[in-house]
Amino acid sequence: MHAIVIREPGGADVLEWTRVPDPEPGPGEVLVDVAASAVNRADVMQRMGFYPPPAGAPPYPGLEVSGRVAGLGADVAGVSVGDEVCALLAGGGYAERVAVPASQVLPVPRGVDVVDAAGLPEVACTVWSNVVVLGGLREGETLLVHGGGSGIGTFAIQLAKARGARVVTTVGSPEKAARCRELGSDAAVDYRKEDFVESGPYDVILDLIGAKYLARNVEALATGGRLMVIGLQGGAKAELDIGKLLRKRALVHATTLRARPMEEKAEIVAGVREHVWPLLESGDVRPVVDRRFPMADAARAHELLEESGHVGKILLTV
Repeated sequence: MHAIVIREPGGADVLEWTRVPDPEPGPGEVLVDVAASAVNRADVMQRMGFYPPPAGAPPYPGLEVSGRVAGLGADVAGVSVGDEVCALLAGGGYAERVAVPASQVLPVPRGVDVVDAAGLPEVACTVWSNVVVLGGLREGETLLVHGGGSGIGTFAIQLAKARGARVVTTVGSPEKAARCRELGSDAAVDYRKEDFVESGPYDVILDLIGAKYLARNVEALATGGRLMVIGLQGGAKAELDIGKLLRKRALVHATTLRARPMEEKAEIVAGVREHVWPLLESGDVRPVVDRRFPMADAARAHELLEESGHVGKILLTV
């Protein structure tokens, strides 16, 4: 098969579409003929040499795919050859085929195009596990989503609104603000001109920035608020005012998804299938796709992601 290989750590030009050995499904695994994968910040970090795949994962980037089941390993039930599926991966999605644990495979939601479904597993699992399961967002509470125009952001807006929450997002342009409002955001704060703290307080904050926003995130939390840190685009080290956390009885919780044990991922995927997939099938939540690139042009897709001019997901098609 063909896959995107990272020749060496570096810029987007190190991504190369080349022939590699075909994967074989092991016990409990499903072999998927890939229709599409999606580009995530983690892929860029892996390309640059800062985020190696977990032990046992394929060396190729790609944390999610959609496609059709091509084969089954031993002890797999509930999935058949030919089924249209999407899947959460530890790596290897930028390829024509991938083997994935059956517990991380989801059916393509009814009414969703099989290619567009490639942009769902990572964002759905990230938002569900952080905003709802760990963050405990409840009806009537307020969620702040940093990076509202991102794949994570566009999904978080819709899921939170579907669950009866108020949503505020940070954005970098009037155009992104308008798109976020179209998706249901009650307010959009231009971080280049405004301070998101002034639009608070917030019961839950979903943060991709990290150190740069830590102090202001804590300042913006409501009493009993929960800060969920899922990214480090603004650095990894900052000073934390524990006294302010104590006075607010607040929580700071940092998580990753890729490196979690398979059992934890299976639990998250099961929760997504039960609680999030019905919202996709009803149309209350929908995939937001900025554009598609042929997978051989992954370098162009990475450049677009790094420019941050997109809204929603960038897909790579086979």
